[in-house]
Amino acid sequence: MRTLLQSALAGLVLAAAVAMPALADGLKDEIAPTGKLRVAIAISPAGGAFWSTKTEAGYAGVPVDLGKEMAAQLGVPVEYVVHQNSGQITDAAGKGALEKGAWDVTWLPKDPERETRMLFGPIYEVADATYIVKPGSAVTNFATLDQPGVKVAAVNATTTMRGAVAHLKQAKVTGYQTYDEIFGLLKNGEIDAFALSRDQLNKMAQKIPGTKVLDETFKKTVTAVAVPLGHNQALTFVTKFMNEAVTNGTLRKAYDNNGLKDTPIRTE
Repeated sequence: MRTLLQSALAGLVLAAAVAMPALADGLKDEIAPTGKLRVAIAISPAGGAFWSTKTEAGYAGVPVDLGKEMAAQLGVPVEYVVHQNSGQITDAAGKGALEKGAWDVTWLPKDPERETRMLFGPIYEVADATYIVKPGSAVTNFATLDQPGVKVAAVNATTTMRGAVAHLKQAKVTGYQTYDEIFGLLKNGEIDAFALSRDQLNKMAQKIPGTKVLDETFKKTVTAVAVPLGHNQALTFVTKFMNEAVTNGTLRKAYDNNGLKDTPIRTE
């Protein structure tokens, strides 16, 4: 009897040992089908919790650091897939489990429209969206901004742009592809205002004397980890990764490494 029991237990242990690598391989096939973890990032000069920056050594940013750590946990190399904005990242997502798409994981602003295009995990940032006005502008608040003939720029196909279009009833909102393009238009006075998160606009204001970031907030933008539709194993993994990143200090370290030491992590 003892021999039979021992044999049965040994069989269970062997089955578990075989099943665990198979499960790991299944996850890797879904989250890193090319053999690399392809991390979608968007580039701006200011960086931040969502935006990344181009550096001499490659790229820097919170998503860059998180992607590197996630790839290390999976045991695969990391590859950064660069876009100009979050709308481009959304458009490059695979449309289901059978389509690979251009990236495997990303961190970007979440809204109802994007929830039809990808699967979201935990939120790690909540940002205030507002406007910066051009140098010498007489605009002091939302009421004086929302007037006929006022030209407001936003990064094209983003949650902030959709929010600005819904918020402003008379001013005209126009989408542009890059942060850099809008920066030049604002600096030269060719647009009246730019809609974006307050932390990004505060950095922009430091670079363009005479601009003003309005005190009011028209939208709360939430940023979260995301994977393509149909990648349910990947979603489970990235959800666990982000929850642990908050508790073990990985996310705090990524913030601190990218100039956000005074920025609280907001997961509500």
